[in-house]
Parts: sequence; structure tokens; C-alpha cells
Amino acid sequence: MEPLPDVLRHFHPVLPATALRKKPMRVEVAGRAYALFRDAEGRPAALADACPHRFAPLSKGRVRADGRLQCPYHGWRFDAQGQGANPSQPELRHCDVKSFQVVEHRGYLWLAHRDTPLSSLPELPANDGYLFGGSFSVLFEAPLHVALDNFSEDEHTPYVHTRLGWDDPHAGQVEFKAHNLEDHTEVFYRAPQRPAPLMKLLGVRDGDLFRNEWVTRFDPVHSQYTVSWEAPSGKQRPFITRANIFFVPETAKTTRLHVFSFLRCVQPLLKPFLPVAARVAMELTRWEVVDDARFIPTVADTPYSHRGMRLDRYDKPLVHQRRLMERIYFRQPRTTTTEDELPAVTLAREAVG
Repeated sequence: MEPLPDVLRHFHPVLPATALRKKPMRVEVAGRAYALFRDAEGRPAALADACPHRFAPLSKGRVRADGRLQCPYHGWRFDAQGQGANPSQPELRHCDVKSFQVVEHRGYLWLAHRDTPLSSLPELPANDGYLFGGSFSVLFEAPLHVALDNFSEDEHTPYVHTRLGWDDPHAGQVEFKAHNLEDHTEVFYRAPQRPAPLMKLLGVRDGDLFRNEWVTRFDPVHSQYTVSWEAPSGKQRPFITRANIFFVPETAKTTRLHVFSFLRCVQPLLKPFLPVAARVAMELTRWEVVDDARFIPTVADTPYSHRGMRLDRYDKPLVHQRRLMERIYFRQPRTTTTEDELPAVTLAREAVG
């Protein structure tokens, strides 16, 4: 089988930092497995999850008192840099395994190659008034291109979701704009917010307008969604939510979404309630993402190419994003020129069989 594209030139969130304790853990990115563990000082480390001896999974081993990861099969042990030793034949050379860079950021462990510059770690809201409400991960039983397409349009909102956004009677009252740019896409939606009692916890009232604005980038594949509400008069409601969603292809047929939720308050008198409201906003975001995860297996076999599909105006970013994903994320040269026929990267070819 042809290998999947290597994407660890970009930092990827792979695991909540609190999940990695005394035992090693296995994570996958683009079909490759990695063993994460903490050394004797508690610092996170990552190795290829295959002992160089007989390819036993190192993630099934244990961390020794000296901080080295020990293979469960024959006891070979490795430090955080991948330098290995064979206890049964100490003089044996070339026992090393490939190591990777792990950075703890916003409560998550981010994985990349050793030579990936730390400056490329994606920025998340910090000093612009947004309070961090929390993070979570959801597995999507679908390839990366299917998961990304789903989060690149809101046209499905009335039919897949039940809280945010508009309902079916208002499907024809949507204001929409999209811009395809050199290295990212920008999308804007505004429509009547459907009745949802939970939204009142964020100061949303019946008759308000829902706004969703987002930017999608490909270093790695991630989108930043900014959701707000306004009264029919145009008055801004008190809270603005922001979700940074990272689309991590675990295998050719599964994608892990790692979501970081933030909230900002634009009314000074309500700022004392911001910590509680930020948690509410995170749970609301989680419910919406889970709605998508429940539905996504229904369309998991959607082909990589959009050829033959009758796309509408809300699908404007989809074709362009294929090109950006191939050029920036997978670093594959573009081989076609037509609008609806794009080169299917190895990951997508394996996903659709």
C-alpha cells in the first residue's frame, strides 16, 4: 500500500495534556502511529510507535524510572531523543528510533517533526478580549475531505443542527459571502436565529440575527469560527463566541477534530459572568460538533473530486480549498487545471477505495 502523505511539517494537536500520565499513549496522524510518553522530569516526548527490533508497538510498553520508554516485547529502551539500547546485547549499535517534537499549548500536546519551527505553532486568541472556555475532541468517521467540506458551509444547518443558526422556513433568507484567497478562504453567513431556549443563556433573544464568520487555513487544516448575534435593530448582543477547529486526519477514513472554545463579552456590566458563560459556550459548541459527527457517516463515502456534483453558491469555497489543501498541507504539485477535476491525494484515494 502506498504511504499516506507526511503532514508533520505542521504542528497538529493530538492529545489533551492531562491525558498523558505515567503510561505511554498511541496517537495517529495521517496513518502513522506515534508513542507519546513523559520522561523522568515529566516532559512530553514522542517516538515512532514501532520498536526498531521487531516493530512491536512502544505505546504498549512502560516508562522506566530513568524516564526511558521500554518496549513490551524484548525490553529495548529509548530516551526522548529516540536513542535506544538493547539489554540483552548492550554492545549492539544502531538501536535508535525516530523521535518527534511535542509542545504543550492551550492544554494540548502538539506534534511535529523535530525541524518544524516553533514559530509555526498556530496562534489562538490570547490578548484580544477572548476568554478560553475549554477544549474537546470528537472523532469523525469520515475522511479529511468530507469533514472539511461539512465545516465549509452552513447550508446544512437547518437539517443537521438543532440550536445554532436558522431553521428550514428561513432557508431562503440567508445573507452569504465567500472569498477564495491565495492561502485561505473567508466565509460570512447571517440569518434569523431559530428559537432555542438555551441561547438565552448567552443573551440571545427571539428574533435576533445569527452571524457566523470564519477563516480556513491549511498549515495545518484548521478554521476559526466567530459567532455572534444582533437584534433586528443592529444592536450587538453581549457575547461573541470563537471556536478554533483543527482537522487532523488520523487514518484514510477517520478525522479527529480538536476544538478550542473562547468567549468575549462586549458589555462591561456582564463581564463578571464571562467565566460561566465561556463554559456554556464551549458546551454549546460541543453539541453542535457532535451533531455533525453523528451525521457524517451518512456521507463518508463522498468522492474526493466534486466532478458531477451540482454545486450551489454556498459551495464556493469547496473546490478552491481542495487546491489549497494539496498545495499547502500535502505539498503536492497541482496537475490539473479544470474547476471540477482535482488531483486526489493518496489519503483521499485510499479513503474512497
